[in-house]
Amino acid sequence: MAKPLADVTVLEMGTFITGPAAGMLLADMGADVIKIERPDGGDPFRAFNGGLYSPHFQTYNRNKRSITIDTRAPDDLAAFDRMIADADVFIQNFRPGVVEKLNVSPERLRAINPRLIYLSISGFGATGPDRDRPAFDTVAQAASGFLRLLVNPANPRVVGPALADAITGFYGAYGVLAALHEREATGKGRLVEVSMFEAMAHFNLDDFTHYLSEGEVMGPYSRPNVSQSYVFQCSDGGWIALHMSSPPKFWENLAQAVGQPDMLARPEFASRSARIANYEQVAGFLAPIFATRPRADWCTTLEQLEVPHSPVYSAPEVIATDQARHLQLCVEDPAGPHGPFRTIRSPVSFDGERMLDVSAPPTLGQHNAELVDQAAKVAAAE
Repeated sequence: MAKPLADVTVLEMGTFITGPAAGMLLADMGADVIKIERPDGGDPFRAFNGGLYSPHFQTYNRNKRSITIDTRAPDDLAAFDRMIADADVFIQNFRPGVVEKLNVSPERLRAINPRLIYLSISGFGATGPDRDRPAFDTVAQAASGFLRLLVNPANPRVVGPALADAITGFYGAYGVLAALHEREATGKGRLVEVSMFEAMAHFNLDDFTHYLSEGEVMGPYSRPNVSQSYVFQCSDGGWIALHMSSPPKFWENLAQAVGQPDMLARPEFASRSARIANYEQVAGFLAPIFATRPRADWCTTLEQLEVPHSPVYSAPEVIATDQARHLQLCVEDPAGPHGPFRTIRSPVSFDGERMLDVSAPPTLGQHNAELVDQAAKVAAAE
């Protein structure tokens, strides 16, 4: 299996999502990611129904090894320092001030290893008036302007997964990869910093571009109106999504599919600008039609006429599709500590080679013995 980061060692002192997500992305590419956890329970995301192997923890901690170290204790700190001396990357996502208490500040670790790439993930940045504010996923989404684009004004509720957490992890890994590349030329490490606030503001770039270039403030319906995206419920209760975009042929073929050949002569359908301006009327016209037939029937018709669409699938439905099976999207470690571990593989292929190997997330301290022995051998060799 392709492992382009096989020669990279990462020490991850990450908790919850952002740090572990960055570590997982590097691990998926073959890096040896060693998760350093506190002895008294490890990553708080482990806790679940009295156990230490929650689905939340499993999501972001595959392909890693785990060692329990308390860097506040002299012996543990000495062992940690030996590991840092040979590491390529260190990851932490603590609130400002915590790294000093744990003896893992960038100044200290980079003095031990000048080639070290130190990834620091925060909520609002290392400096500024908001640096000490607690930040969680919803806070970062809201502060960056992104959440406003997801909330239905008529029924304001937080919806969807922890996007800000996961996306910040992606940006963190992205920064690490750039620093690794640069180090090949300079021989020196970097302090790589990313905050949830900055990551989500950048991810929300389209919103800011519309404002900065046109003075337009986008809302939750701005993009679906312009892209002409719709969701309709079918007679069997299943949902189907359409993305009609701008080519006239999509609408011409949709008119044929729904048995309304004169539909485009209606004022609200007459042009792209008319459909954007009358989005609710367009949706209101089509919704009762889609409610007359089951979803599978609609999919067959729309596919034949090349109308961009998809069933709105649940997780088990996605995995069961022929395309997911063909792409080997779901991979498994049959020897997981609590039975077979199944997950979704990395989406990246190299020269047509998919990343099909996966190791289950580690139990707390699972690799203590081998990692301590490994560090001792390195120290003896020096």
